[in-house]
Amino acid sequence: MKFTISHTDKETKARAGEITTAHGKIQTPIFMPVGTRGTVKAVHQHELKDDIGAQIILGNTYHLYLKPGIDIIEKAGGLHKFIGWDLPMLTDSGGFQIFSLADERRKSQPGAKPMRKISEEGVQFSSDIDGSVHFFSPENVIDIQRSIGADIIMAFDECTPYPCEYDYAKKSMEMTHRWLKRCIKRMGETESKYRCEQSLFPIVQGSVYKDLRIQSVEFVASQNCEGNAIGGLSVGEDEQEMFLMTEVVCNILPKEKPRYLMGVGKPEQLLECIALGIDMFDCVMPTRNARNGMLFTSNGTIAISNAKYKDDFSPIDPDGTSFVDKQYSKAYLRHLNKADEMLASQIASIHNLAFFLHLMRQARKKIMEGTFKEWKDKMVKQMRQRL
Repeated sequence: MKFTISHTDKETKARAGEITTAHGKIQTPIFMPVGTRGTVKAVHQHELKDDIGAQIILGNTYHLYLKPGIDIIEKAGGLHKFIGWDLPMLTDSGGFQIFSLADERRKSQPGAKPMRKISEEGVQFSSDIDGSVHFFSPENVIDIQRSIGADIIMAFDECTPYPCEYDYAKKSMEMTHRWLKRCIKRMGETESKYRCEQSLFPIVQGSVYKDLRIQSVEFVASQNCEGNAIGGLSVGEDEQEMFLMTEVVCNILPKEKPRYLMGVGKPEQLLECIALGIDMFDCVMPTRNARNGMLFTSNGTIAISNAKYKDDFSPIDPDGTSFVDKQYSKAYLRHLNKADEMLASQIASIHNLAFFLHLMRQARKKIMEGTFKEWKDKMVKQMRQRL
């Protein structure tokens, strides 16, 4: 993997760059649509590539390991061939899902048996599909991601919940660091299965504690991996805390390597974090909110189920870049939404993803033109509105 920075903004820490992988180039800043189980929900691959303009998508190790299973993916020749995607791909380690799904079960089923058991060796967990017991360690998570074959793979970490006691956050961070050393060692002992270079990104943890974040980022930076990620944010903390932790970490991360903020977020948050020096984002929000009838636009969010759109025959988004934006009216999309038609989710998902990717292209253009801050401040104010 190669990363080059072509422009930096003079008023913020925003950068425009390019990541070169075995499956192509990624212009940054970039948003990565989430294809958890080998699919971005309700969206075809050709729509992602040709209409939405996605340059890289994300897959999830936990879900792919459980279904369809690594043996099927290997027989197909890797996830790229299995799903028919020939551009770059990133897989997360599955750590977040192990912890978040266990927390969801604890909240929904008080008194239920724990779904996970953490030790120094790794994590034993129960499948959310059939309850079968499995074990993830730093080593086998690397092996699984070798079999999946993504261009960028993530180190195995523990994602602490929010709120989180300081002592727990510290112990968890230190274990994540030890796990990282094992991930790096395993990477050195193994090779890609499909003759395509794979790059390991470690993850900075530390919850919302500034001193822990500093300790973690200093350790992560010292490992000299090809890129770095920030995890454990956008899990319930105040937005300003998220921005503060992101800024603290970005001030220490090496400037010459790409920075990936995991699981963020709202369009206005993406722009604020680009201004702090982030290059890469992923989040389920554009597709999840789309399935619930929420549309993101440059002028604010639309709740399409609102009665005021019942006879609004104007285009979904006259400023949108996808074919759905001018092909269909708000009234028609509202009808589909109210009728629980699958097409509602498809149209809304394509619109939202196209908007997120267009926003990234605009941000890149403004950075290169030297007008990013003024544009960012205006857009953040507009996008926070409810239409």
